[in-house]
Amino acid sequence: MLTNYFKIAWRNLLKNKIFSFINVAGLAIGLCCFIMIALYVTDELSYDRFHEKADRIYRVHADIRFGGTDLKLAVSPDPMGATLKKDYPQVEQYVRLYTSDGAKSIKKGKEYIVENHVGYADSTLFEVFTLPALAGDTKTALDNPNTVVVSESAARKYFGTTDAVGKTLEVGVTDKTLYKVTAVIKDIPANSHFNFDFIFSMDNVPYEFGNYLSNNFYTYILLREGTDYKAFEKKFDEVAVRYILPQAKQYMQINSMDEFKKAGNQLEYHLMPLTDIHLKSDRFPEIGINGNIQYVYIFSAVALFLLLIAGINFMNLSTARSSNRAKEVGIRKVMGTERQTLIAQFMAESTLTSYLAFLFALLLTVILLPYFNDISAKTFSISSLFQPRLLSFLLILPFAVGILAGYYPAFFLSSFRPIEVLKSKLNAGFKRSNLRNMLVTFQFVTSLVLVIGTIIVYRQLNYIQTKKLGFDKDQVLIINGTGALTANRDAFKNEVGQMAGVKSASYAGYLPVANSARSDNPFSKEAVMDMKNGFNMQVWNVDYDYVPTLGMEIIKGRNFSKSYGSDSSAVIINETTAKILGYDDPIGKKIYTSTGALAGMNTAYEIVGVVRNFHYESLRQQVGPLCMKLGNNSWTAAFKINTEEVQSLVGQIEAKWKAMAPEMPFSYQFLDESFDQMYRTEQRVGKVALTFAILTILIACLGLFGLVTYMAEQRTKEIGIRKVLGASVPSIVGLLSGEFLVLVVISVLIASPIAYYAMSQWLTEFAYRIEISWWMFLTAGILAVCIALLTVSFQAIRAALMNPVNSLKSE
Repeated sequence: MLTNYFKIAWRNLLKNKIFSFINVAGLAIGLCCFIMIALYVTDELSYDRFHEKADRIYRVHADIRFGGTDLKLAVSPDPMGATLKKDYPQVEQYVRLYTSDGAKSIKKGKEYIVENHVGYADSTLFEVFTLPALAGDTKTALDNPNTVVVSESAARKYFGTTDAVGKTLEVGVTDKTLYKVTAVIKDIPANSHFNFDFIFSMDNVPYEFGNYLSNNFYTYILLREGTDYKAFEKKFDEVAVRYILPQAKQYMQINSMDEFKKAGNQLEYHLMPLTDIHLKSDRFPEIGINGNIQYVYIFSAVALFLLLIAGINFMNLSTARSSNRAKEVGIRKVMGTERQTLIAQFMAESTLTSYLAFLFALLLTVILLPYFNDISAKTFSISSLFQPRLLSFLLILPFAVGILAGYYPAFFLSSFRPIEVLKSKLNAGFKRSNLRNMLVTFQFVTSLVLVIGTIIVYRQLNYIQTKKLGFDKDQVLIINGTGALTANRDAFKNEVGQMAGVKSASYAGYLPVANSARSDNPFSKEAVMDMKNGFNMQVWNVDYDYVPTLGMEIIKGRNFSKSYGSDSSAVIINETTAKILGYDDPIGKKIYTSTGALAGMNTAYEIVGVVRNFHYESLRQQVGPLCMKLGNNSWTAAFKINTEEVQSLVGQIEAKWKAMAPEMPFSYQFLDESFDQMYRTEQRVGKVALTFAILTILIACLGLFGLVTYMAEQRTKEIGIRKVLGASVPSIVGLLSGEFLVLVVISVLIASPIAYYAMSQWLTEFAYRIEISWWMFLTAGILAVCIALLTVSFQAIRAALMNPVNSLKSE
């Protein structure tokens, strides 16, 4: 019986080639998009779930507000983990990670390689996280100083084998340290929020331990089974009173935490589940680049809507073509076929169509996967489709789509009464259908929401690119790792600064991009800090040439100058800091800070200049307080260039580098590229939205084309009679097109408020953003109307130009 069903279904597909093609093509595109988005979503949701104890691991976060400035930190104080384990039995174990000193230069042969995937960890790392060992004992691997655990890839890279335990690595150029390899672990999976190739012992961290007031460590705790982490969070109030408050009192006038909070300040610690970090944490600083749960929701919705639109095409075309199948249904019923049998037949047809579409969808997926990897920053391959968690779903998918898409047509077609059909009284061909109109409208509403969303995303990205940032990001060449030049640092800067095409040069360890170094310190207007005069502020160490090299504007006072010996204890503040201080003219005034842990507000700095606010983080954040002081941060050099021969200049600089640091690799980028990296998530979303908006419109137009084609077939005689009676081609085109254009206009009216609300919510993530304008909706509406008109008119004009003799001769 099933074989017979599918034979008849195959014959019907071949008999109606145009409609079969439209159905298969629409479903194939929808399924292809669904498969690729399913790959993306399952990968995003899988982060950190490979750890055996993932459901009991939490990271400690800090929320600090002081002096009107807010810090949402992914890090916490050095003693926090040990304190929680000592005082609270709910904590089974803890581990700290530290990454603040950046990349490492590791010697291989006679040259150094700059490694970015490096970090420090406590010896308890392997008790908390599941990181299987290939060699060595991870239980004791990080117990001692100068020890390192390496990944499988790193072991092969440096030693040519995973049997590397006992071997040594020379790390650092100026302060060379030999580290003993104590274990080799499997490569940490890509779906981890941290991904280290080198894990050094925490005993080698260049940091003063024991300070509860400085947040520099990623602290993870393993809670015992059955512990409610939300209830446990309340314990942090006790920690604050018992440990943090006594240290704060040593340099700040504060009596209690209640007093601190009543003054409008905040000091809170929270726990975030390990499996939430990748998608739900937007804190600073993160170990790697996180995703965004909102985009997972958006892409999931887009995938479902694309599949729905493709299914709607199938339903519309199947019900629209009902008159062609009416006599077949009537004869079958007269011959004794039961309705259930007819339903099974039509469901077999839809399922066959769905599986054919699925095969083409797989082919499309294989072809488009490199492009999708590019815009989504993933590394999916064909083998990704055969993951156990995805494969079973993909095998069921076409069957489910076939059943759902064919359900309504099957019941609709099988409901015809044979007497009416055989007397030709059934006019089920292209009669007005409210359901069909609703489905067409839904298709275009979905398409328009995506189109409007894409326009707004690209407008916001353009705004980011063109907004005045307070510094000049164009033609600023950044040379990385200049700390390796050691004694040649000044010579390198001076000699490159004198090259033709170089306007100015600066050592710039701190750069106005989100992934650059950061340092927050407490400051006050008075030598004794209290609840009213204290605030947190960014502190950047710069040289004399930093401000002009980056094109910043001094609006009051002056830049640092070698003519003033006192500038060693001077600062330049930004406008936000001046506003917090409340001075009309802050030049000559002093601010105070601490030079070391628990030393009190013992260092005074004189304000010599005010720089116009510049965006040193992404436009998602307001510009916070910042000051610059003279200091030696020579790990990065910035050169303002003015030449069209950029590659030639870079070549000259590289040659100078090789002469001064022959063992070190030459690494550079441009500041505008680093700036763009802050928004690459949005850029990817824009590309994905544009791609799926185009595909959504394509699927909708395929269905529209099919409906108009069938409508023209059904009304061939009517068109012939109208032409004989003198109707013009434009009037016939208008007759055939009008109904669909009305639906598109209605879709514009429905989609506009939906898109406005959704994109307004998205834009709230940016402190600096565009205004949503009426022309964006008008542009999308005109685009949709034009596309629909082209789709409909092609077939309508073709029908209107037919010779009426051919359509009426049978009469």
